[in-house]
Amino acid sequence: MIKKYIPRNYYLQAIKPYINTNIIKVIVGQRRVGKSYFLYQVIDEIKKIDKGANIIYINKELYEFDKIKDYRDLKNYITSKSIKKRKNYIFIDEIQEINRFEKVLRDLNAQENYDIYCTGSNAHLLSSDLANLLGGRFIEIPIYSLSYKEFLQFHHLEKNNQSLFSYIKYGGLPYLVNLRLEDEPVYGYLRTIINTIILKDVVARFAVRNVYLLERLVEYLADSVGTLISAKRISDFLKSQNLDISPNSILNYLNYLTSSFFIHKIKRQEIVGRKIFEINEKYYFEDLGLRHSLIGYRQTDINKIMENLVFSQLKYLGYKVTVGQIGKQEIDFIAEKNDKKVYFQVTYLLTSKKVIEREFDNLLKIKDNYPKYVISMDDYAQGNLRGIKHLNIIDFLDNWSTPTP
Repeated sequence: MIKKYIPRNYYLQAIKPYINTNIIKVIVGQRRVGKSYFLYQVIDEIKKIDKGANIIYINKELYEFDKIKDYRDLKNYITSKSIKKRKNYIFIDEIQEINRFEKVLRDLNAQENYDIYCTGSNAHLLSSDLANLLGGRFIEIPIYSLSYKEFLQFHHLEKNNQSLFSYIKYGGLPYLVNLRLEDEPVYGYLRTIINTIILKDVVARFAVRNVYLLERLVEYLADSVGTLISAKRISDFLKSQNLDISPNSILNYLNYLTSSFFIHKIKRQEIVGRKIFEINEKYYFEDLGLRHSLIGYRQTDINKIMENLVFSQLKYLGYKVTVGQIGKQEIDFIAEKNDKKVYFQVTYLLTSKKVIEREFDNLLKIKDNYPKYVISMDDYAQGNLRGIKHLNIIDFLDNWSTPTP
């Protein structure tokens, strides 16, 4: 198999410890974020390690594999391609398209001469089916749209405000390297991706009947990025637009969209007491380009866009992210990883004393010693203010790493 690709070494380092182990590697993420090409990268890495590797590759998006419809077909195909006295490396792309696939994975995993890798675009299906039959024997490795640093690498761009604007406006889907970074070709392509996600990963997968209402919900979410919302609030808004849908149905639709990795739901967390609130969450898009292809890029939305940027980078870096609540005040993000915690406030520009006080004062109310940051687009970050660091967004996206408290 010879495929040209741009390596994504951040993810390769994440999967390397599990190569040639008795753990199924499940690579998850939204469609078109680069899962297939990452598989090619892993295959090449394995060929370096094991010169006699027997690679068995299945891609359910290719017609040649259309006959593999259920676990019996899958088992028969793999058996026919396996070599008994060699290590067999199984790669299955978009495995959720195979009915009861988990039965075969369990069987193969019990044998010593198989090393298994698969990708999927449906979080609920993968996590529930695998957890039921393979608890403790699989690891999920999420793949996201390109980070800003990857975007620069893919498009051969320099780190500056112009490349940041292109990244903000068009997003980080890898295929954009084949298009001019201009509105018409990019947004035309991105709209086809949205249609695929909506129709294949949501409508078909969950038997959604009211596609028009689902599309209006997606547009509402695009307009409400970074805003605390509830199913009741969404339902009331849609009713004002003569679209009658219950809060329970809204919750179902939201779950379908998050399962497809199209959007991400962020819960609120009380800073004192660490209580997790069960209502009024925030939603962010996996890819900003997809969001803009729905409702257009609007400079007036820059604060929402900034929040989505910071959220996406924190997820890329492996953080668990929540919205902070301290009294009646909100902290944009609490990011936690490996027993470390970092607080973030995000704003477009620190244009006045009032804005500076608002962004810094909320963080100053937090009485612990974990690092605290204000991130903005100001060309010259102002350093520290009473222990709170001010970072330019480009510096954050390009080289920020977990600080030591």
